[in-house]
Amino acid sequence: MLDKSEFIGKAVFVAGGTSGINLGIAQAFATAGARVAVFSRSPERGDGAVASLRTLGAEVLGFVGDVRDMASVQEAMAATAEAWGGIDVLCSGAAGNFVAPAAMMSPNGFKSVMDIDLLGSFHVLRAAYPFLTKPGASIINISAPQASIATPLQAHVCAAKAGVDMLTRVLAMEWGPEGIRVNSIVPGPIDGTEGMARLTPTRESREAVIRNLPLRRYGDLTSVAKVAVMLSSSICDYVTGVVLPVDGGASLAGPGLFGSPA
Repeated sequence: MLDKSEFIGKAVFVAGGTSGINLGIAQAFATAGARVAVFSRSPERGDGAVASLRTLGAEVLGFVGDVRDMASVQEAMAATAEAWGGIDVLCSGAAGNFVAPAAMMSPNGFKSVMDIDLLGSFHVLRAAYPFLTKPGASIINISAPQASIATPLQAHVCAAKAGVDMLTRVLAMEWGPEGIRVNSIVPGPIDGTEGMARLTPTRESREAVIRNLPLRRYGDLTSVAKVAVMLSSSICDYVTGVVLPVDGGASLAGPGLFGSPA
């Protein structure tokens, strides 16, 4: 049985933890008694996230930086470890997205998503490595269905998130001997996220997605957060290298979930 009390006093670092799915994860760990650090490009979102986490009774650190800038990520990791003695749980969730056909996409647009999603994930994982609890640390990468489902208008995200999932598997092998577990969560259609707002901007597009979902409903922010806590707990202490859909069955629908290219 999952015992959230095991997170009391643990140090959790969430990159991108100031909005959407990542903030939901940060809130879940804060509710479980963890100390939570969040990292974001936006000072305003960062301040709001820190305030909301403190209302849950958590000890909180907030950092402003960009996952594309290794130095700023390293500084935040080092400060967290100095304050709390190390990092027990790391969540890497920074992401970028926009809708565009490949033939109309600029190289800079493609590179921007690759830099945030894939290079940014590497920066977060690599910068955290010296400070991770060994053995016992849990890493959660936030992936996307596009990592394994070829999706029209999403060539950049498909490429970047496929890289994130492979990075998850490789680091699970390389860091496993030190007792570090590395897993990916693949969120499906989740209410309250910027990504779904972009992919389903109209009522009609939203309803079309719901019709194609086996569970016939969107998830909410707690849907992913509960799985992140579970994967980081002792109940999953023999689970690593897993890419786990939390999607209401969306991955069964294939690329048709979001319609055909225009």
